[in-house]
Amino acid sequence: MYGHVAKLAEEIQKGAASVEGVEAKLWQVPETLPDEVLGKMGAPPKSDVPVIQPSDLAEADGLLLGFPTRFGMMASQFKAFFDATGGLWRTQQLAGKPAGIFYSTGSQGGGQETTPLTAITQLVHHGMLFVPIGYTFGAGMFEIENVKGGSPYGAGTFAGDGTRQPSELELQQAFHQGKYFAGIAKKLKGTA
Repeated sequence: MYGHVAKLAEEIQKGAASVEGVEAKLWQVPETLPDEVLGKMGAPPKSDVPVIQPSDLAEADGLLLGFPTRFGMMASQFKAFFDATGGLWRTQQLAGKPAGIFYSTGSQGGGQETTPLTAITQLVHHGMLFVPIGYTFGAGMFEIENVKGGSPYGAGTFAGDGTRQPSELELQQAFHQGKYFAGIAKKLKGTA
């Protein structure tokens, strides 16, 4: 809603594009809230990033999925999008594709680990291969002097009331996730 996931996605895209031979595209899921409600919530206008359709997922060699958290789970807009992928599930068009997750939460206890844990079920039902970052980000994973989102499941940030923006360390973690994931997706595609 406030652009936190979009900022992480932009860094992830840069990281993925830093791997030779990899092309990364940004998409956004359809908004489900009326403009009137979004206005009352103080949401800025939507970006010009294309809106994805479920069929677009089948064209990708790998997927990094980012979403805000709502009560410790993916926001309903993203859940509604995934609910529309039944045709892909029925034909197993996403089976075997690598997938990762990144997210934004409102607070430190707001779902930095429960959000990816609950989202993994979507990937599992499609037969996708979950690619977490683990502790490959190195020392940045152990930062405790500053507020930092993210976990071994994926890059993350804290949105708070919407005014806090992703920190430099959170953006570096997002770049790392994009680069790390793209390398794995490229290896998997090369073995197919």
